[in-house]
Amino acid sequence: MGGQACVLYGAAEFSRDTDPPRRTLHASSENLELLRGALRHLQGRRIALPPFDQSFLQKGHAIHFRSYHPDASRIRIDVMSVMRGVDDFEELWQRRTRFALPTGEIVDLLSVPDLVRTKKTQRDKDWPMIRRLLEADYVSDDNPSNDKVRFWLMESRTPRMLVELAQRYRAEAESLIPSRPLLASACRGDESSVEADLEEEQKLEREADRRYWKPLFEELEELRRRGYGSEEDV
Repeated sequence: MGGQACVLYGAAEFSRDTDPPRRTLHASSENLELLRGALRHLQGRRIALPPFDQSFLQKGHAIHFRSYHPDASRIRIDVMSVMRGVDDFEELWQRRTRFALPTGEIVDLLSVPDLVRTKKTQRDKDWPMIRRLLEADYVSDDNPSNDKVRFWLMESRTPRMLVELAQRYRAEAESLIPSRPLLASACRGDESSVEADLEEEQKLEREADRRYWKPLFEELEELRRRGYGSEEDV
């Protein structure tokens, strides 16, 4: 669900993305024991609060680990189960994309729409990634479904692409204006207004993300005050 997923979807370059591997998982007791075993194999350590506990994952916290295995030295791994504005894991799993690596190994990725939702954060680097994900998805599909067109119209962050979409799929764009008002400007071909509206959308999403994380950060501060350590063996 992180930068590696964006790379596989053609929306990022290895040299430009420094995110640690990020995973989302169903936070069942069985899964967490399997994860704990994998982390032990990697000689993993938890490197930040909160503790590695099911309750923190279910609240929306990320748990951060680092591998000290010689074959994966210093690689950081982040794990989450609940994310703002994103469906439950079971639904994400049903919509996942299966990607075959050149080695033949199969990896499971969040679908592009779900990955886009996870990127609506306060981090500056996530917003260009949303833009590139949509652009890559758009150019790779010559025969889109109605759902795909709606997704592009509702989520694209490229003014020129939105104007092109609005001209190409005028009826669909006009029907979505109540849900995304900037499509009115796109239908008029007004790229500068679309760009200004995109900035306002981003501002509102960043503020929503800040409000979402505020109580979670406060909980981490309380853990620090209570003397919980920021590192421990898995």
